[in-house]
Amino acid sequence: MNHRRTLTGTLVAAALLAAGCTGSGGSSKGADAKAADDPASVSGSIKVLTHRTDIVQDGTMKKYADEFNKTYPKVKVEFEALTDYEAEVKIRMNTENYGDVLMIPAVIKKNDYPKFFASLGSQKELSEKYRFTDYTAVDGKIYGLTTNGGTPGFLYNKKVWAEAGVTDWPTTPAEFLTALKAVKSRTDAVPYYTNFAAQWPLTSWTYVNGSVSCDTDATTRWTDSDPWAEGADLRVGDTLLYDIVHEGLIEKDPTTTNWEASKPRLAKGEIATAWLGTWAVIQFRQAAEKAGTDPDDIGFMPFPAQVDGKFCAVLSPDYQQAVNINSKHKEAARAWIDWFTEKSGYAADNLLPSTLKNAPLPEALKPYEEAGVKLIEVDDSKGGVVKEIDNASEVGLYGPAYRQDLVDLARGAKDGDLDGFLADLGKRWTEAQKTVGS
Repeated sequence: MNHRRTLTGTLVAAALLAAGCTGSGGSSKGADAKAADDPASVSGSIKVLTHRTDIVQDGTMKKYADEFNKTYPKVKVEFEALTDYEAEVKIRMNTENYGDVLMIPAVIKKNDYPKFFASLGSQKELSEKYRFTDYTAVDGKIYGLTTNGGTPGFLYNKKVWAEAGVTDWPTTPAEFLTALKAVKSRTDAVPYYTNFAAQWPLTSWTYVNGSVSCDTDATTRWTDSDPWAEGADLRVGDTLLYDIVHEGLIEKDPTTTNWEASKPRLAKGEIATAWLGTWAVIQFRQAAEKAGTDPDDIGFMPFPAQVDGKFCAVLSPDYQQAVNINSKHKEAARAWIDWFTEKSGYAADNLLPSTLKNAPLPEALKPYEEAGVKLIEVDDSKGGVVKEIDNASEVGLYGPAYRQDLVDLARGAKDGDLDGFLADLGKRWTEAQKTVGS
């Protein structure tokens, strides 16, 4: 369910990419949601739409609101948690009634942000303080601030890997495969768990982009090159996934995987490894506590590739919080976004990187710090063009379908070979580039 986006995939903000949103709710005129000088003067009732059904139901979000009210006593905050967030909010945005604060749905085209959301200020100013501002910048103005950052990686059971005789992180895909084979031969654990049936975890593989090449222009390159060309990040990532499956290093039947059950199973050492993201670390550690195993057994490692002897990991934003341009209480809505981003402790509570540039890395990423993993941010200034190419190509870069096909191909449930499969993706992508203006 939505537990996966503590996040985000993340990191999975682009989980649904429809052809576009042409709602009538947005105004074509710009509007600003300015920060208040005096918190005590800010008033009004605001509704905050969220994908985090879990922490609304368990009262965690109310605790945040209670803390918020110590600074902003005249603002009443109401939460509405939506299970199928993207689909439901997309429909609502055909009206003016889509909350006062909301997470920007992936379906909204970047250039349309000023029609639906109030500006939070200039990119020049906000980028000095916050990460990821280019993801919501239109004509020099920012239309959303992310709740937290995240980075993809392999969650793994350190105890199982040690039992298999592997204590150092693999530095190449070949070494990674060798490690999984050691897990298979020396332990009783499933070496790698696909979470195939849940579908959405497979989209995490898109976020190897940038990690393999350590290239901050990795996303921009998608606008004028083949993402599956020899040596390209996605080809390296998809080839590793194919090889893991093809070598029989996964569960017996991918169609019967269970996302919720995978957490305690990895915690107990029945599963050794899964490619997810920082957002998942706290969930798997909590599963370890419930299962009576050591939460410290849950490790997190970068993709097995190095540039100049160093691993790279890409920091990306989670959902971006925005102010509805039609809100009658924009000042109160802006107050919530600023407070939640800077003061709530939400990122730290979930072991996630903060949006604030000067904040320390979370405990979950301390091993990265110690190992000298280079953390980079990929330029997303052409992210909107990439989405358009993806839509035109029907590849579904941020959806699960093509990787389900890849897994089926690797396990013999679908005809074809890897080279032909990736060549077809590349052809569709490069053909679509010709139809989209960059």
